[in-house]
Amino acid sequence: MSQTDTARLLIACDDQPGIVAAVANVLAQHGANIISLDQHSTDAEGGRFFQRTVIHLPGLAAARPALEASIDEVAERFGMEWSLHDTSRRKRVAIFVSKYDHCLMELLWRQQRGQLDVDITMVVSNHPDLAESVRSFGVPFVHIPRGTGDDAKEAMEARQLELLQGNVDLVVLARYMQILTDDFIGRIGAPVINIHHSFLPAFIGANPYARAKERGVKLIGATAHYATADLDEGPIIEQDVTRVTHSESAAELQSRGADVERLVLARAVQWHAEDRVIVHGRSTVIL
Repeated sequence: MSQTDTARLLIACDDQPGIVAAVANVLAQHGANIISLDQHSTDAEGGRFFQRTVIHLPGLAAARPALEASIDEVAERFGMEWSLHDTSRRKRVAIFVSKYDHCLMELLWRQQRGQLDVDITMVVSNHPDLAESVRSFGVPFVHIPRGTGDDAKEAMEARQLELLQGNVDLVVLARYMQILTDDFIGRIGAPVINIHHSFLPAFIGANPYARAKERGVKLIGATAHYATADLDEGPIIEQDVTRVTHSESAAELQSRGADVERLVLARAVQWHAEDRVIVHGRSTVIL
């Protein structure tokens, strides 16, 4: 959770000797205390190295420019990508939803209870159904319907972009039943996390649980991933499954699936908010 004078340093580079020592030395030179450190290499020889370091540095705001300059020197030496995140600055999150409320309510409830360290700045929906439920949490609800005509989707996304650009650090699709255009994803200026059932690509489209019932599926689950131009193929953050039996109806399967969806999405958003996720090509490393 947020702490004054605490930051998270994320790095990624080709694995080679001396990375950890060099980074630790820079932090020590600036008086930063390492609170925790997690690291991973994809291969001991020729692999990719990832590290997440949580530090405490008194007077962080004033010391940050000099610290970043020193990290830049190390980054140039190792060919390193890096970012430094002040934990006292909570990520601003916009949630997109249609009519299903289970994922949305899980996020709102956790944020209200202090279990999700984000600021939910708005909920945007193409339907008005959940307005009162959302406003009971003190969160603005913005209804932007999709109109009719050839330019309806373009007009809807233009209004959404007016709300989002420069105002959010993350967009969460909490069962938002609209496909985002490539242009929209590229112009948001923030990562997008999506949640869906894990039947893909077997049961694409409407009524996946009914078709899963017809096929005698024994495992149902959910996948949370970053949204990209490739529909439902972005880097996966979190997944989970639960066993089901032949005795459960399609409606019961859908209810069981909703439970998995809300928990998987909540974990994915929490890990992103805590700067634990580093994208590696089409995959992710969670530290």
